[in-house]
Amino acid sequence: MKESEIERYFVWAVQRAGGKTWKFTSPANRGVADRIACFPDGKTWFVELKRPGGQLSALQAIFADDMAALKQNYALLWSKEEIDQWLKF
Repeated sequence: MKESEIERYFVWAVQRAGGKTWKFTSPANRGVADRIACFPDGKTWFVELKRPGGQLSALQAIFADDMAALKQNYALLWSKEEIDQWLKF
């Protein structure tokens, strides 16, 4: 499965759950998460999407660590099934 398929599914699933998601790019800060997802309950998530068998770059791993240190909601999702499970947060 391609990462773009997982990303399309993610957008659809977040919308189905009542949320909104935006593609996140920060030209001066490589390694940021792919998407920001906001939900009606006020929760905001930084989400990195990968295809099965993919891997985080060193900068993406640093971003994940930074989010954990800042106590931010961060998820690394590898499949449609993981997206469905994550939406049960």
